Formats: sequence, structure tokens, C-alpha cells
Amino acid sequence: MTSNQVYFKQVKLGRHKLTNRIVLPPLTRQRAAQPGDTATDLMAEYYRQRASAGFMVTEGTQIEPRGQGYSWTPGIYTKEQINGWRKVTNAVHEEGGVIFAQLWHVGRVSHNALQPNGEAPVAPSAITPQKVKAFIETAPGEGKLVLPPQPRELSVAEIKELVGLYAQAARNAIEAGFDGVELHCANGYLINQFISEHANTRTDEYGGSLENRLRFLREIVDAVVDVVGADRMGVRFTPLFETTDQDRVYIGLVETDPHNTYIEAIKILENAGVAYLSIAEADWENAPDLPVTFRQAVRDTYSGRVIYAGKYTVERGARLLETGLADMIAFGRTFIANPDLPARIANNWPLNQLDPATLYGGAEKGFTDYPTYKAPALKTAI
Repeated sequence: MTSNQVYFKQVKLGRHKLTNRIVLPPLTRQRAAQPGDTATDLMAEYYRQRASAGFMVTEGTQIEPRGQGYSWTPGIYTKEQINGWRKVTNAVHEEGGVIFAQLWHVGRVSHNALQPNGEAPVAPSAITPQKVKAFIETAPGEGKLVLPPQPRELSVAEIKELVGLYAQAARNAIEAGFDGVELHCANGYLINQFISEHANTRTDEYGGSLENRLRFLREIVDAVVDVVGADRMGVRFTPLFETTDQDRVYIGLVETDPHNTYIEAIKILENAGVAYLSIAEADWENAPDLPVTFRQAVRDTYSGRVIYAGKYTVERGARLLETGLADMIAFGRTFIANPDLPARIANNWPLNQLDPATLYGGAEKGFTDYPTYKAPALKTAI
């Protein structure tokens, strides 16, 4: 077997048998229709173009109005939003694809301009995030990055209500035709804020000890499993261990003991029988690799499928698959620029280059206009 062929061994994920191990991960693109933050025909085309992935997860999709931290991102809490996403799931299923919705709440990583009635964002504790900005619209099609204000600490009753909102969002996702859901517990957003000793200084049952800081995650996992079933559910984490570029740890959520923090979190998924775990690694140029000891502990702790995403080339991802420490590899920017990425990997075809200027917002340019591969015409002798 050549290194690239390892991507094309079938793998079972929950109730689905996947044709390859190439994943389209959640990628914020900020192209939802306004007003209403609804998925569009253009978004349906974007996902349809990439449906040859073995597995797909949508961009982060806010579960309620307070969950939004960036203009033009989609939601899944209104009937119109459910109907918009149904266009996407229909398009993907027509191509034979499997797609989950990522359920997202940004918590404190927001701004009053994005919150109902201009109120403060909500969080486990009233601690302002550092080195992070929200994105607000300043005019139709235009926006700017802004510093978040100090958030408001959630009451215990409000936390319980949020658990119910996650469950309702999962219910909405199934109504919209998704094959399952992924909990966004990464990148310093709400669930990650509860887990983190830096963002959560509560003294009640949701704060203090690691067990308490994991309580919100555990309750949401249990509630969503009750709605969709463990075999239609995944969870995403970003376990940061260290960095030589402190400005890139934009939320400051490098735990004192990241190994134990995330292995204990992963035990919750194992006990619930969750179908997969997605780990988003630091992906900037000088970011450190995850320790091999952590990868091995993940494999030893968790019996579901493990997806890794980060600064993966095709070759580096293949090597990790061959070790058995990963079941699937997710390609973000590479998949944006190459809608036919699985075919390119299978045939060793060259890759399109990404246009970073078109990642966020806009219309077709940099979204649905990346070309599929066309072999050069053969030259004929004269």
C-alpha cells in the first residue's frame, strides 16, 4: 500500500460506513444570509462540491442568539435556519456524503453589538478574554474586529437552560436532515471556558475542581445523546500544551495540566459511547506538535474514532494514520482550495493554492469557484 492509499481504507463511524478517511472539518466562512443568519443556496453548493469527503462537519452553527461571536455566521435555532440547512443536507446526500452539524456557542468571545438587546456576552465567570476579538458588521457586507467587553457570569439556572438549548439545537439538526452533530468544545468558546481553570473561577458545582469544571460538558453530552443517540455524535477539543508564540494562544487557555484535563474530558465521551473525538491541534507555523504520550493516552482511553486536524500535509496525515493513533485526518484550508481533495490525494494530482483574502465573508469568490482538477491535454506530434 502506498502512503496515500491509507486514506481509502473504509472506516465505520457510528452507524455510517465511510468510503475514505479524509474529513472536511468545521470551517467558519461567514456567508450566511441576512437578516436571520440562515444557510443559503451558495452554501449548499459549497458543501456539495466537497461531499466526496469521507465525512463532513459544518462550520460552527450557533445554538441561540447569544451564541454568536462573528457577523454572518449561521444559526440553527429558528424554523428558517432549519429550512436553510435542509438545502445543504439535501445537496450533500444527493452526492452520497455524510454530514454532521457543529453546535456552537461562543460564550464570552462576543460583543454587545451581537447580543440580544445589546447586553453583555455570557460566560462561566465575569473574566474578559485576552488576545481575541469578535467580528461585527459595520455596514452591509463590511465589518471590523473588536475587543469583547467583560462578560456576565451565568447563574446555575441559566446553565441548566443552556444544556437544554444544546439538546434543542441537536433536535433541530436532525430535523434539518443532518446525519448527526458535533459539540464545539474547542478554541476557547463556551464549553471550553467552563473546562478551563483560566476562564472558570466559579465556586459552585460548575467550578473549582476539574470534576466540577467538566460538569457542563458532561451534562450537555448526556442531553444530546438522549436526543440523537451516541452513534450520531462527536466532540471537538483543542488541547494546547505549550507555544513559543504567546500571541497565538489568543484565549490563554493553556491549562496547567493539559494532559490530565483532556484525558478526563475524553473519559466522559468514552463512558457515553460518543462516536468520535475530533482534536484540533495548534496550526500556526511554529506551533509545537502534540506529545506522542498524549496521542497514545487518547488511544488507550477512547474506543471511538479519533480525528486529528491541524498543520497536516497529505504525507504527514498518512504517517499518523499508519501508526494507528488516528482514524481520520481533517484538512481545512487545503479542502477549501481543493473541492475534489480526495480525488487529488488518490491520484497524486497537484493542489490549488488558497487565497487567504477570501476566507471570511463575500460571495462566490474563494468559496465555490475553486476549480476541480483537469488533466493537461496531451500534445500531439506535428
